[in-house]
Amino acid sequence: QVQLVESGGGLVQAGGSLRLSCAASGSIFSIGGMGWHRQAPGKHRELVATISNPRSVVYADSVKGRFSISRDNTKNTVYLQMNSLKPEDTAVYYCNEYVETTWGAGRDNYWGQGSQVTVSS
Repeated sequence: QVQLVESGGGLVQAGGSLRLSCAASGSIFSIGGMGWHRQAPGKHRELVATISNPRSVVYADSVKGRFSISRDNTKNTVYLQMNSLKPEDTAVYYCNEYVETTWGAGRDNYWGQGSQVTVSS
């Protein structure tokens, strides 16, 4: 059993910053890629950023230069630093991690519970 717990969402004014965290716990042998996605009302879930193991990163064009993804493998945690936030960044943000629970089992994709980020104009 693996759980991903997110923290750090909230309400911020345009131009402000927030930092999201996502920590995995439970039966963990190894973790591969980690990422953040978001879903705005009435829209499909979209990729925000991913980070592999080791640390190769990919960002959506809409967040390049403003958001930064990082990971702490000692804590099984992925972070998303969001700067220069815009109202169009308003969405529920979901983390995901590819977790291998036992050696040779392969990695399954686990999701966090979602964190609301609201950016006011």
